[in-house]
Amino acid sequence: MPLSVYIFIDASNLWQAQKAKGRFLDYEKTTAYVREKFGNSSIKVFYYTAYPGEGTRSYNLDDKHKFFTFLKKGLGFEVRKKELKRISIASEHGESVIEKGNMDVEMTIDALHYMDKYNVAVLFTGDSDFLALVTYLRNRRKKVFVFSSKNNVSQELRTGANGYTDILNVKDIWGRELKYRAELDKQH
Repeated sequence: MPLSVYIFIDASNLWQAQKAKGRFLDYEKTTAYVREKFGNSSIKVFYYTAYPGEGTRSYNLDDKHKFFTFLKKGLGFEVRKKELKRISIASEHGESVIEKGNMDVEMTIDALHYMDKYNVAVLFTGDSDFLALVTYLRNRRKKVFVFSSKNNVSQELRTGANGYTDILNVKDIWGRELKYRAELDKQH
């Protein structure tokens, strides 16, 4: 089988790296970097994210959905997304709402479902929950590489994979400067 690389991107985990770098990841450049790193192999990319529900934010979510469309139609990614779950928590201080949007199960299912189609799995995550997946894939003779950032990767995942890349040290994958919503609001 010719070398085939499947990339699984945990968007919420990568957000920490983007904040640390102060720049957005440029997914077109990132895909090209991985393709070159693995000898111009064929690549398929899966992107996992949760997004705020309609009416839960004071800002417009259209740009977020346009970005998902760009990943899918412009770059050919498989985009797996779901709305954040809002969970009410009652305590002695009153009721509060937390949001959860974990995509670990979806990412694991895809990695296992497509396992016969790739030789190399690249996981863009630092979450130690994926150690069981890494071990399973390696036991089935798959090469598994973790791409994350030193500020947000578990030691187990770093050492459990065939290799680790700190994306904060990769120059050619970064895009435009990250501006926080508060900064943007001040400019307008």
